[in-house]
Amino acid sequence: MLRQLLSIFRSNNPLKTMGEDFAQMLKITYDTTMKAGQVFSGEHLKPEERTWIYEQDVQVNKLERKIRKQVIAYLSLHSSAPDLPYCLLIMSLVKDVERLGDYAKNLSEIADLQDDRCVPDDELCQELLEIKSGVETAFAATADVFEQSDTERAMQLTRQGQDLARRSDMLIEKVAHSCHDANTVTSLVLGARYYKRIGGHVLNILSGVTMPLHKVDYYDEDAVTGEHQIRD
Repeated sequence: MLRQLLSIFRSNNPLKTMGEDFAQMLKITYDTTMKAGQVFSGEHLKPEERTWIYEQDVQVNKLERKIRKQVIAYLSLHSSAPDLPYCLLIMSLVKDVERLGDYAKNLSEIADLQDDRCVPDDELCQELLEIKSGVETAFAATADVFEQSDTERAMQLTRQGQDLARRSDMLIEKVAHSCHDANTVTSLVLGARYYKRIGGHVLNILSGVTMPLHKVDYYDEDAVTGEHQIRD
């Protein structure tokens, strides 16, 4: 189904604008997630750079509403259109992208709890940085995987993403039994949780490549081992 959706997006069909807006949403949220990751890792940004993350999230919200309006307007004029499944798919995926913008903001706010320093350079921190790197790598690949409808790569990223989610849960348990101070524990736990959520929404987007419409946000048990869905 995704290949048909992409062919519509690339044509002169009125849905093409939706595809362009969706791609823009994905780019903005990737950029803000990377910038927020710099803040989380201890890089000090100028006030205007922190403000930029919030401003970009506003743009993502506007694009989400624009796409919803486009879908409603299109279906109102083409009530029996064969494009209905694709409209439903894009309506589902834009919500995941919108949530990515929210988590980028959440990540940037952790720095305010870190007592003017990065999380400690120990094994727990290193584990979190590995999870962060894995999530960012999957996010970076998502646009191309979606554009190319690369099912094999999407499934590979899904398996890796589910492993990162399990590692996030295990890390939180380890932090709970650590001797770190309250600020550090809070930073590590929130970081692990937010990166799990970011990774989960990336996986939901990738499910649009691998799964039929009624299974978007879920994964075939025979193809992927682990939880079917990464929920909030």
